[in-house]
Amino acid sequence: MTSTVPRPEVTGAHRRPAEDTGDRRTTRDRVLFGSADQPRWARPGLLALLALTAMLYVWDLSSSGWANEYYSAAAQAGSQSWKALLFGSLDAGNAITVDKPPAALWVMGLSGKVFGFNQWSILLPQALMGVASVGLLAATVRRLSGPGAGLLAGAVAALTPVAVLIFRFDNPDALLVLLLVAAAYCTVRAIQATGDRVWSASTGWLVLAGVAVGFGFLTKMMQAFLILPGLGLAFLIAANGPLRQRISALALAMVAVVASAGWFIALVELWPADSRPYIGGSTDNSLWQLAVGYNGLGRIFGGNGNMGGSAPSGVDAPEGMHGFAGFSGTSGITRLFNAQMGAEISWLLPAALIGLVAGLWLTRRAPRTDPTRAAFVLWGGWLLITGLTFSYMSGTVHPYYTVALAPAIGALVALGVRELWSRKTRPAARLTLAVMAAGTGVWSFVLLDRTPDWLPWLRWAVLVGSILVALAVIAGTRQSRRYAVTLALAGALFGLGGASAWAVATATQAHSGGNPTSGPTSQSFGPGGGMPSGGPGSGGGSSPSTPPSGTSSQVPEGITGDAADDAPGGEHGSTSSASNTELVSLLKQTNDRWAAASVGAGTSATLALNSGKSVMAIGGFTGGDDSPTLAQFQYYVASGQVRYFVAGGMGFGGNDSSGSKITAWVKANFTAETVGGTTVYDLSQPHTA
Repeated sequence: MTSTVPRPEVTGAHRRPAEDTGDRRTTRDRVLFGSADQPRWARPGLLALLALTAMLYVWDLSSSGWANEYYSAAAQAGSQSWKALLFGSLDAGNAITVDKPPAALWVMGLSGKVFGFNQWSILLPQALMGVASVGLLAATVRRLSGPGAGLLAGAVAALTPVAVLIFRFDNPDALLVLLLVAAAYCTVRAIQATGDRVWSASTGWLVLAGVAVGFGFLTKMMQAFLILPGLGLAFLIAANGPLRQRISALALAMVAVVASAGWFIALVELWPADSRPYIGGSTDNSLWQLAVGYNGLGRIFGGNGNMGGSAPSGVDAPEGMHGFAGFSGTSGITRLFNAQMGAEISWLLPAALIGLVAGLWLTRRAPRTDPTRAAFVLWGGWLLITGLTFSYMSGTVHPYYTVALAPAIGALVALGVRELWSRKTRPAARLTLAVMAAGTGVWSFVLLDRTPDWLPWLRWAVLVGSILVALAVIAGTRQSRRYAVTLALAGALFGLGGASAWAVATATQAHSGGNPTSGPTSQSFGPGGGMPSGGPGSGGGSSPSTPPSGTSSQVPEGITGDAADDAPGGEHGSTSSASNTELVSLLKQTNDRWAAASVGAGTSATLALNSGKSVMAIGGFTGGDDSPTLAQFQYYVASGQVRYFVAGGMGFGGNDSSGSKITAWVKANFTAETVGGTTVYDLSQPHTA
């Protein structure tokens, strides 16, 4: 017979049972100020935090336009085609998917279907997911360390520059962060729950955490798994119940991870390949191979295990870029602090690490089920494993990946400050707090000094203010409560001053492309460079004429999508003006399954967004994927499913790639015309003999 391990009395920073303080709150007061066991400022403080976060994330949101046009084009396709939505296809004609799983696209595509496809319907969900992440993080930390720590954790995460960047952008990372924070919240609830059966409230919450991580996999694949060791260890150490019950609960949670991630992999693998889009980024049209190769081991170790950190499908990376890892500088223990990543995430990283060490030391003799130590284990495992992975991975790593560290940094700073502040009568605790404050000021000075012409006074103000706060902390805080509150507010002001200014500057900038960065200037790389300039051209229907030489009307093996049906293209989406308005106008006149095709996603995504039509990205993102093959493309042309070929697309595939072969075949069999400076081939008008 099993028995519940009794939880020790919670003291200090931990949540206490409600005391009879005479606080009899009315229903209205409970709505405004929360339950009687919470300070009256807790609920208004949380609402203010969420409101200010929403303002920061939503203000002038449309300034970035389509942001990452690669994902925006896929979201548009999802708003036009249910099949494209399901698989995360880059085009409504379902030629090829993006090189990520589709969960983030489900959110954007459904938003476009419900509210109409436009820039707001793409970007607003990202901002709302950011606000939800901040609120959920605050609630998670509050459960173990009180409302003050919860508010501080939420504020640190909300004001992290890379968080402001990503929650105003349409990359998958916004949904990933929300799901990971949800997993942490569920794990904390599981640790707090009681029960003496294998299936109990504790197990149920842990299973929900597994489901959240599984859907994180469907958002950005194996990156979601990096938090599992921290979550699992915290539960194993601190949850109620005997060891056997805790291990059983962890096993059930892992089953939930596999089930919530594996159902979609199974669906893709079992779905007939000739009636779904090609899996972009894979070498064999397999989502599992994409997960293990391009988005898995290849990201970690580099090499060419299907991208393996290199460009997709055997593509050679541009000169000077080794597997695109050059986006984030040289790998090593200092990568998170370097010129590429430092200003994105590291403002309070030293303080978080100090807080982690201090917290583990202070709770070293606590009972097994101590919730504070569990919190340090959970968030510390999250930070260390994810941070070290980003630091040493040799494959493709973008600076904005570090947004996944923001919740852990916020939690550890808040937990560390709370535990040290509760022991402020001890000189060692005050000295540690002073080191955190001064260290944050010094590091903020270093980061701000990297852009010396931007607000040059700010770095000195932050440095001097932080040092003064540190000296005041060392001197002691036995003065009045008002003095202590003032000192705490000053510490928050100068500790968050540099990061906050950088975050606000980020919100004032437009961001686009595949490698956005935070700060007062905007840099980027990848799709989103705009439409090719163009001039007059002619358009018309889609009646195919006599197939050119080398074209077969017989369906070749491997044709993707609804190839046997000469299906017209999708409905018009929302369009915007572009530099080549005549090319856009030309595409709008078509009713084909694909209005046009171009090598790589750079040109195709822009054309699709500005015309509202389906445009095929030959070879996927960089043009290196072997889809469609030359035979497949010839069939599409012969059956009248693709109208124009737009030359000049981005392609790293080399001379043996499908993109190169298709380009050569089009040039040999169709007549080029100039549409305002852009070379276009009408695939319904082949050369005549």
